[in-house]
Parts: sequence; C-alpha cells; structure tokens
Amino acid sequence: MVWEVSVGAVVFREEQNTRLYLLLHYPSGHFDFPKGHVESGETEEMTLRRETDEETGIQDLEVYPSRVSIRYFYNAKGGEREKRLRKGDGLWIFKQVHFYPAKTQTKEVVISHEHQGFVWEPFDKALKHVTFENARRVLTETEDYLKTSYRRS
Repeated sequence: MVWEVSVGAVVFREEQNTRLYLLLHYPSGHFDFPKGHVESGETEEMTLRRETDEETGIQDLEVYPSRVSIRYFYNAKGGEREKRLRKGDGLWIFKQVHFYPAKTQTKEVVISHEHQGFVWEPFDKALKHVTFENARRVLTETEDYLKTSYRRS
C-alpha cells in the first residue's frame, strides 16, 4: 500500500452576488475539484497553485486559510496502474487530500488532458453535481466557512 498526500482548491468566483464553484469533469465521469500530489519541497499552497494552474489555467487565486481534509483508498487503474507497475509502486493507494477555498476573478478555464470538461455552478447545483460524498462534505464545509468568515469584496 502506498500513502499519498494531495492538495486541492475549491475554486470559486462571484458573479452578480452569487458564488459560483468550479467543478472539473474527469474522464471516468465524476465531477470534482482541481487537486494533485505534493511534490518534494512544496508547501500545500504551492501545490494548490501549481495543480490549479496545470488543470485549469487559473493563476489569480486568493487562497483562504480554512482547510478541509478527506481520506480514501483506491486501486490504481488504467494509465496510472501501468505507470505504477513500471516503477514498482503499489497499486493500492491510501490518499489524504487537503482542500482550501480559493477565489478567482478568472472566468475562462483551460482544462488539461486529465479532464473532459468543467462547469461553474452555484452552491446548490454544485452540491448535486459533485459525484462523491466526501466532495459534498468539502463543498458544504467550504460554503459554511465562506458564509460565516468571508466578506465579499
């Protein structure tokens, strides 16, 4: 079993006094947030910024100090499985992911090869759209934080 840490961003922007959340559409069919592995020497914020830029093209992030963490197990499949076999890495992965709210002014998204689309949605629609229960918890805790601790500028 391999233990990995990733960091992601719950990217949002404001339009006509409505907070819109960015969800990425993954080839496996699920909708989730930008995230990725922490590389050697990176802080969590550095990883968040690099991964968000790589997966969406968004660079103008205002990162908030609230962190929501999730954990899950999965078995590597497809290209990831082949890559891990070549490297001699384990195929069962225990993943911990830390998510931070991150505000952007950017509307245009340039998705990476890892995704097949994206949507900007208000909280209620985004909550129905995210695929996994842990993503719903991340989104709900982020929305609660932003409602109580964040002042619109």
